[in-house]
Amino acid sequence: MSTVPQRPRTGLLGVVVAALVLLTGCGDQDTGPATAPPKAALGHVHGLGTDPGSGTLYVASHLGVFTLAADGTVSRVADRWQDTMAFTVIGPGHLLASGHPDLREDLPVQLGLLESRDGAETWQPVALSGEADFHALETSGDRVWGFDSVSGRLLTTTDREEWTAVAEGSPLVDLAAGEDPGSVLATTPEGRLLRYDVGGGPPEQVGGAPPVVLVDRAEDGGLVGVTADGVLHVAEADATGWRRAGDVPGSPQAFDAADSGWHVATADGVHRSRDEGRTWSRVVAAVSG
Repeated sequence: MSTVPQRPRTGLLGVVVAALVLLTGCGDQDTGPATAPPKAALGHVHGLGTDPGSGTLYVASHLGVFTLAADGTVSRVADRWQDTMAFTVIGPGHLLASGHPDLREDLPVQLGLLESRDGAETWQPVALSGEADFHALETSGDRVWGFDSVSGRLLTTTDREEWTAVAEGSPLVDLAAGEDPGSVLATTPEGRLLRYDVGGGPPEQVGGAPPVVLVDRAEDGGLVGVTADGVLHVAEADATGWRRAGDVPGSPQAFDAADSGWHVATADGVHRSRDEGRTWSRVVAAVSG
């Protein structure tokens, strides 16, 4: 899963996107399926993730977590309006997230790290409740990486109790697993791709990378990145050999590259590509929330 935060409380990239986006679509893009896609009041989408067991697409947004079933049904999970920020799927029905509570719930404003083992029906606090507001999360084996917007730190843990600060002071937009569990790739609002090591120290800027703000690791191990103006790029597992693969249909908010299909969220809904970004079909039409 990959996500672009929104203003005001979800980061800096909304400003960058607004300044940069003059999107020109790919000439052979499909603007939508033959029948009208289902509609949902999604609000700004913070994250996308595909359940590896059921194939269900999760849409984590400012207005809750939604699911898109195989038959096209769009549902708000558990009637919860939790502002679900950083979001990632780590197994069948097994999710990690962060964000802010449904206002009907007596919970801290900053939810820290949350975990669900029942497909977002319920969430349990895991760590840093009331302290951290993660805007990006990534896992690699037992290791969890997270960028906390409150402290401005990139944090990591293997037991979810003891956290180590790897870097601080620079805003990060998105995270993707590194070539090994001891490293992580991160993007900045300006489109720099950085590699951080668990041991700390200055990050390494990935040479030759395009200015991607969203990045995800595909099922085959390769990397997929999207620029702020919607250009899609792919690379080898070691972040070399970048090439343009297409264009996404709109200003990107979140991105997910699963084996069953790639998905991107834009202001007008969620779109799917079954040919690795060459063409897109809108599968959920957004309505104002």
